[in-house]
Amino acid sequence: MNWIDNFVRPKIRSFLNTKRDTPENLWVKDPESGEMVFYRDLEANQWVVPNSGYHMKIKPVDRLKTFLDDGAYELVPVPSVPVDPLKFRDQKRYPDRLKENRAKTGFDDSVIVATGKLFERDITVAIQDFDFMGGSLGMAAGQGIITGLETAANRKTAFVLFVASGGARMQEGVLSLMQMPRTTVAVLRLREAGLPFFVVLTNPTTGGVTASYAMLGDVHLAEPGAQIGFAGARVIEQTIREKLPKGFQRSEYLYEHGMVDMVVHRHNLRSTIGSLAAILTKAETSGALTNTAPTVARASLRDAALAAEGDDGDLVTPPVGAHAE
Repeated sequence: MNWIDNFVRPKIRSFLNTKRDTPENLWVKDPESGEMVFYRDLEANQWVVPNSGYHMKIKPVDRLKTFLDDGAYELVPVPSVPVDPLKFRDQKRYPDRLKENRAKTGFDDSVIVATGKLFERDITVAIQDFDFMGGSLGMAAGQGIITGLETAANRKTAFVLFVASGGARMQEGVLSLMQMPRTTVAVLRLREAGLPFFVVLTNPTTGGVTASYAMLGDVHLAEPGAQIGFAGARVIEQTIREKLPKGFQRSEYLYEHGMVDMVVHRHNLRSTIGSLAAILTKAETSGALTNTAPTVARASLRDAALAAEGDDGDLVTPPVGAHAE
């Protein structure tokens, strides 16, 4: 009986109550084509769908590891700010929302600042994480941008900002809107120091972020297909009572109309920004970058980026006079 009780019956129960230990999200659906892509293949391809080229969201840590030399970086601490200064409450208390998002992302707020090297040159990078309350701009996020700009100025490095945001954070009201002029002043200080500011617009970049530091860079790059704008397309259509053009507020459309300097595939951002940083800082070209873009020393900004990409097909051909060299 012991053999039946201890072995046979548990075995029967295991067959009847079979639960597969299959990991969730093993396959990811391409929002554009509906194709199912294996999770590991997508991760290895920097979260770009191989067939369609659709650029999915990428975590800040993954972005830093693929962008900086050897994936090495150091996080810069951001000064703390008051929590819930307006005692805001909707369906949940604001501190509870912050706690949930901090547990989900592993960071204190939507902006992460780091230092590292790009083609053997020091650089400062800030990333806005859309997974943290939609990348919304609050006091902590504003302080993160300012910290990144000040760090770049103090270390005499170029500053790269990867933007993704839904706009201002309503839980902080006017205090959120005040981050727009605060960050603008910090951008002007970096410019006075003679250091370049590169903005990479990712999907989506909207609201007060677009109305402030996201449009104050020396060079604006955008990932393919990124939604970029201030108000939503539906709001604009209702206001002007007209149908908007196809692809309106997408990076390619804005590039053709002169609002974005370059549309660059995620795989080519590292070499493109490395080339531009070498030009704008008048630095000696490192051996690694020379192998990537041999014409950097005598090229214009756009020619340097094209050389760094190695494939003109990744960029849309600009109209005459669309961009100043």
